[in-house]
Amino acid sequence: MEWEDYERARRERIVTRRLAKPRLDVKYPQVTGLQNRLVQQIVNHSILDAIYKLIRKQGYVQDPTKTVSGSYKVKLHKNGLLSLLYDVYGYAKGAAHGITYQSSQTFHLRDGTEYQLKDLFKPGSDYVRRLSAIIRRRFKEQDIPMIAEFRSIRPDQDFYLTDRAIGIYFQLYEYTPYAYGFPTFEIPFAEVADILDPNGPVGLLANR
Repeated sequence: MEWEDYERARRERIVTRRLAKPRLDVKYPQVTGLQNRLVQQIVNHSILDAIYKLIRKQGYVQDPTKTVSGSYKVKLHKNGLLSLLYDVYGYAKGAAHGITYQSSQTFHLRDGTEYQLKDLFKPGSDYVRRLSAIIRRRFKEQDIPMIAEFRSIRPDQDFYLTDRAIGIYFQLYEYTPYAYGFPTFEIPFAEVADILDPNGPVGLLANR
């Protein structure tokens, strides 16, 4: 890593902010120390939008009995890439149990780009079929209890990145019983290396 890159990385920090109101306590990340302040503003606004979307999905405003809390995980912060996973839990008075929703975002911190799953792969590659086949096999190998048949991911499937894998996850009740939690499959880059775009976000990890 060159000195300029080292200094940039040293300044970049992910800090925790908090939305605290009656019945609401959600921790969320914000980026500080980016050289380009406009990019920093774009990324932070996008993060906050995603958090508010989860809060709205919980029905916090509509249901005065609902208590909502939330947190996040930094799955990757390396070579200008930031990948975040959010969890927001809601419980309505009298319900048998609460419900948690997850979402995620992956950014390029140099220009503010927010990546979709397709951006990881070479144009024209059948990434949906390849990833779906891997996940179908994993469901079967791990003998995961199912309430619906898994056939395929969506082209814009939710995902996150680690420094070695693509994480694909599904919501509660989407394919499995509530007690199982979030079915999550981390697919090593090496398993799909032939269709990964070397000029995409995974290429940024490999370049340094």
